[in-house]
Amino acid sequence: MLFAVSGAALVGLTFTQTVDDIKYNEKLTLLKKLNTIIPANRYDNDLLLDTLTIQPSSLLNTKEETQVYRARNKGQNVAVVFSSVAPSGYNGPIQLLIGIFENGQIAGVRIIKHRETPGLGDAVSITHSDWILGFNKKSLSNPKKRQWKVKRDGGIFDQFTGATITPRAVVNAVHDALLYFEKNKVTLFSQKPNSTELDKTKQP
Repeated sequence: MLFAVSGAALVGLTFTQTVDDIKYNEKLTLLKKLNTIIPANRYDNDLLLDTLTIQPSSLLNTKEETQVYRARNKGQNVAVVFSSVAPSGYNGPIQLLIGIFENGQIAGVRIIKHRETPGLGDAVSITHSDWILGFNKKSLSNPKKRQWKVKRDGGIFDQFTGATITPRAVVNAVHDALLYFEKNKVTLFSQKPNSTELDKTKQP
């Protein structure tokens, strides 16, 4: 009994002493991920503090509140990074992190979580191919709306041999994220950090 109590106390003490380190390492991991989309030399604020909580959106296919990370340089808006979901992946939803510059161009897209087939659909991940980099600098006007499709559907984006469903889902999700940004741009940049008051009248 004494051994059990002592063991529990030791575990509790260890957790208390390491919880701050765990949170710190989680923040470093997140910041590193954000910096693959928006290079650190493009902003001078703290991305992890200049955040905004947004409500679920049909354009982003989100069902829970999510965070927006805002990059600024000398007080000027640079970009935002937020989560989106491609609901119609071959093996289920695909979670993305999308960065968009203030001018509406895509800063970068990264796949956060997916269950796509190894050797086929998983090529959407930067760890398996550079396909995802094809979104860089794209916008709602470049290409035109009718070209925001994979090549098989008459668009400009490559599909994978034997796998069209996955890239098609990601292309649609990224385009919808651009639409979301266009509708909410002013609010995304102007709301106070960590505010949950994103104007619901602008939510699609």
